[in-house]
Amino acid sequence: MEPRPDPEPVAVGSIVFGAARGPLPVIAGPCVLEDREHTLRHAERIAAICRRLEIPLIFKSSFDKANRTSLTSYRGPGLDTGLAWLADVKNATGLAILTDIHEPAQAGPAAEVCDMLQIPAFLCRQTDLLVAAAETGAAVNIKKGQFLSPSEARHPLQKVRASGNPKVTITERGTSFGYQNLVVDFAGIVKMREFRAPVIYDATHSVQRPGAGGDTTSGDRTLVGPLARAAVAVGVDGLFLECHEDPDNAPSDGPNMVPLTELEGLLESLRRLM
Repeated sequence: MEPRPDPEPVAVGSIVFGAARGPLPVIAGPCVLEDREHTLRHAERIAAICRRLEIPLIFKSSFDKANRTSLTSYRGPGLDTGLAWLADVKNATGLAILTDIHEPAQAGPAAEVCDMLQIPAFLCRQTDLLVAAAETGAAVNIKKGQFLSPSEARHPLQKVRASGNPKVTITERGTSFGYQNLVVDFAGIVKMREFRAPVIYDATHSVQRPGAGGDTTSGDRTLVGPLARAAVAVGVDGLFLECHEDPDNAPSDGPNMVPLTELEGLLESLRRLM
């Protein structure tokens, strides 16, 4: 049996996805920015946990959640305020930063603050958005759409690379077959690594139950640990974990976020498998 090709490593500052050795990098933070102090507090607590475990960390939070189930749901502080808060995190902690962008015009301003731009799953086929992100020179993390097969993930990767940016990763976050559930195809993770891009596993969005809360998305955070351990065992190149100090009262994605009090134990169990 011929060996499968390893991905080309992608550096985000001093953090490398697809490195041959060492603990896997983790992208972590609350789903959406709530206020400046909340953002700084979460970044500092997550950074302290990752320092203790010697796990490379990229802090993540969104200035806008543009795909909420309900029109009345909280979306975030917006581009200018959100980027100002993320810049404060970077200055205070030295952490690399990731945030989502939803429109091509957001790519340039976001790249002035953030080290990695994320393409939301529902937008992973939007060519103008992918090209705009690529042209900033920042690393680009593409969330694989819930509607894409693993083999189709090569197309958004190719759009970024063809736009002159080789610093691109792909994130698995489950596949939708309807019925308010997501299914994780671990064989698909192996398949996507053949496209020579590091594959990150999003253990928190994978346990979503889209629309299962009526006018909100529900989820089952008790499955985050088992699925994350399975992904590490299969051979991912990084992990994505949203977390919150009080997820039951978070304005977005609370049911699938990891409580901050449980984050260190979860990462410790995952580190033993890395």
